[in-house]
Amino acid sequence: MTAMALRTATVRVVEPGLQTTVQELPGRQGLWDVGVPPSGAWDDLSFALANLAVGNDRRAAGIEAVMTGPTLVFSQRSLICLAGAVSEARLDGAPVRAGIVTVVPAGGVLEMGTLHRPGMRGYLCVAGGVDVPLALGSRATFLLGKIGGYDGRALAAGDELPLGSPENTAAPLDVLPLLPEATGSWVLRVLPGPHGAPEHLTEQGVHDLFATSWVVDHRADRTGIRLLGPRPGWARTDGGEAGLHPSNIHDSAYPVGGIMLSGDTPVIVGPDGPSLGGFVVPCAVVRADLWKLGQLRPGDEVQLVPIAPDEADRAWAQRQQLLADPRAALAARLDQSLLGDPVEPPPTSLATGSRPELLAALEADGHRPAMTVRRAGDCHLLVECGPPLLDLSVRVWVHLLADALRSSGVDGVEELVEGVRSMLVKVDASRLPLPVLADLLRTLALQVPDPDDVVLDVREVTLPLCFDHELAHEAMARYARSVRPDAPWCPDNVEFIRRINDLGSRDEVFDIVRDATYLVVGLGDVYLGAPVAVPIDPRHRLVTTKYDPARTWTPQNAVGIGGIYLCIYGMEGPGGYQLVGRTVPVWRHVLGSDEKPWLLRPFDRLRFVPVTADELAEHRRDVKAGAPLTTRPATFRLSEIAALEATHADEIDTTRARRRSAFAAERERWSR
Repeated sequence: MTAMALRTATVRVVEPGLQTTVQELPGRQGLWDVGVPPSGAWDDLSFALANLAVGNDRRAAGIEAVMTGPTLVFSQRSLICLAGAVSEARLDGAPVRAGIVTVVPAGGVLEMGTLHRPGMRGYLCVAGGVDVPLALGSRATFLLGKIGGYDGRALAAGDELPLGSPENTAAPLDVLPLLPEATGSWVLRVLPGPHGAPEHLTEQGVHDLFATSWVVDHRADRTGIRLLGPRPGWARTDGGEAGLHPSNIHDSAYPVGGIMLSGDTPVIVGPDGPSLGGFVVPCAVVRADLWKLGQLRPGDEVQLVPIAPDEADRAWAQRQQLLADPRAALAARLDQSLLGDPVEPPPTSLATGSRPELLAALEADGHRPAMTVRRAGDCHLLVECGPPLLDLSVRVWVHLLADALRSSGVDGVEELVEGVRSMLVKVDASRLPLPVLADLLRTLALQVPDPDDVVLDVREVTLPLCFDHELAHEAMARYARSVRPDAPWCPDNVEFIRRINDLGSRDEVFDIVRDATYLVVGLGDVYLGAPVAVPIDPRHRLVTTKYDPARTWTPQNAVGIGGIYLCIYGMEGPGGYQLVGRTVPVWRHVLGSDEKPWLLRPFDRLRFVPVTADELAEHRRDVKAGAPLTTRPATFRLSEIAALEATHADEIDTTRARRRSAFAAERERWSR
């Protein structure tokens, strides 16, 4: 065999385009519970068809470009297919059409060109696939987390992408007739719920959500798509312990495609979006229409059309049939509805529906809280337990139920994310239909032991915390300059926390955070192992609210408070908690290492030690270099909370009453 035959085929980047990344399908799986999103090709339909066209498995890694595509040079003869919003591509100066398999000669130069409206993203698949290393089980790029793809980043001039061998690929196939069409006016089919009327929105509010022609905001990226339109019709004035705004709920997991109401702004969760957060989700885009999200441009119009679950299931089955045998689809000239194109809006009466029907429910009985099970889209179930209040006995009960489901061995569970009083379960519905899972959860719930009898073996973790860190203040200043200068938490989040909790000084805020012992009740609240935690002692539970709208930038490892919860941001990115300072990394991923990159665990006890900015910088360097966190073995049992509340009952009641009064006064100021 010659040296030339042994040489790995590559693609060299001459011009990278605006934002070009390596992606694959279905992306990174099984890590949603620690704040790692799936990523992957956003327009999954166009991407899968382009892969099938060149004979690849539809999941093989390829290239995603945004608005402006790259210029690439191929080292060896290759088969390629373009898809998505590609209209000006050229190979060695000659036009190339999307959906048509094209031979690139050795040394050939491909210019993907400008991706004009309609559509936003273009795709390139090469026979054999792009053969970058796996990172946490996937080749998909998660830009914010700097994970996967080509060194965890967008492509740059001079990069060389290795290609896999095309030896075992199938015969090529032109897929142009099967490619979906982009438009500037989109219909997104959604399933109502899991939240809605009458608990969160009014019936009219739900109706208006579906009657409105929404506009895609300029703040739209792979983390989420903001929609511009009227203020939601809320059925309540605030979120109670979860926060001052009626959109706030106790942290609950989101499905990709879920439409959360971040304050008064609908945001569609993208493939790089957060897994856990504290916002109402009134509907979720069905799987068959998720491809459209990758092609939405700022200024496009969007109509949300509620459909029934059986219609969503039929649409997905048709999609699977198309991708399983595209040759048959071409031969039979399948109806365009199989491609997920817009459907006729249903009768207006359907658009006034409230929360989806219960698939399972149990009333409270003894140590067992009330439980409801509802759809959260067409491949997720949301389990909610107890009243909408923080109750750590409910949190432990949810954990025990989750462990029972993990231990059941049932086939088809793909993701399981525990929230504060909820649990989101993603399934492969072809193996585990949602109603079957709901029945299983009801059976398992009847067998969950009394949380009061459970002792959890945990760790006490001590973290350095620099209060008033300069980057926390930079995040506040950026928000005031570019988002909402009149927000009540501007210019100083700590002053806002002081005021809303009726404290005498800013230092009292810091003293409470320093003195508290926090219990980690969830991971991944703001990506990459970021903990959401609550003070064990109710006297230390500062009450605040989340930003509305959210910040567009937060420094890595900023520490913030939202509702009664504290969060450490796992990475740089958007966020909504009121910031008090910064600490060390809670995520440390080293390629090739078997060590779990998330450094905290559910039910860890957290304590903070104040340090200066210089001391924090030294601690941060040590942790990044591999130094362990400061930990010691500990336990957690509910009886310690009961004893604490009994011992300090009068003081706890006084503190809660004072904070409720300050909370109400702040809300009154907002209404003027």
